[in-house]
Amino acid sequence: MKLISAIIRPFKLDEVREALGAVGVSGITVTEVKGFGRQKGHTELYRGAEYVVDFLPKIRIETAVTDDRVEAVIETLQASAGTGKIGDGKIFVTPLEQVVRIRTGETGADAL
Repeated sequence: MKLISAIIRPFKLDEVREALGAVGVSGITVTEVKGFGRQKGHTELYRGAEYVVDFLPKIRIETAVTDDRVEAVIETLQASAGTGKIGDGKIFVTPLEQVVRIRTGETGADAL
């Protein structure tokens, strides 16, 4: 099993959620985060004063999937979250040792 975390642009959330649902992802966790990478922020004008926005708003999506579905989920995330411009985000894949469903006590892939 793997935990897939993706940092994406906020306006892409609905499109990504629908695309993941279409490939059979049963649940996701969404968190509003701030950060920067190569984009390095930008400057904005407010009441005539210019200021630098270092941390840009992003969305972090997390989902746990079985090993056989990892590639399909990654491809779906790339296709639905990408705009082809700097700041599209990143996808992280980490191994999961164990998953337990709290309500029933199911473990492993049954808990997903």
